Amino acid sequence: MGKNNTRMLMRFSALVIVLTVAIMVEETKSVRVCNIETNDLERCRPAVTGNNPPPPVNGCCVVLRAANLRCFCQFKSYATNNGIDPAKAKALIPKCGIRNVIVPPGC
Repeated sequence: MGKNNTRMLMRFSALVIVLTVAIMVEETKSVRVCNIETNDLERCRPAVTGNNPPPPVNGCCVVLRAANLRCFCQFKSYATNNGIDPAKAKALIPKCGIRNVIVPPGC
């Protein structure tokens, strides 16, 4: 069970990083980071903000599946500073059917 918890924590951390980068970039500019355009991450914003967010749209899940989640580890510290609710970000992983993401320990 400990191994599964660690794996889920690593996936969650990577997802938080992906969403953080999207929020850090101005809406009118898009930067290619970790295999995706940061503006594309805006599709996930509704699912990680507010008191009762809707489930992620398919476009959000498509973007998350295309991202190199390991790459986003370097942006980890920016998540909560940019309005990302970590619990809601963590919930996107199973909602989008993302499996077998290998993220370095501590990410």
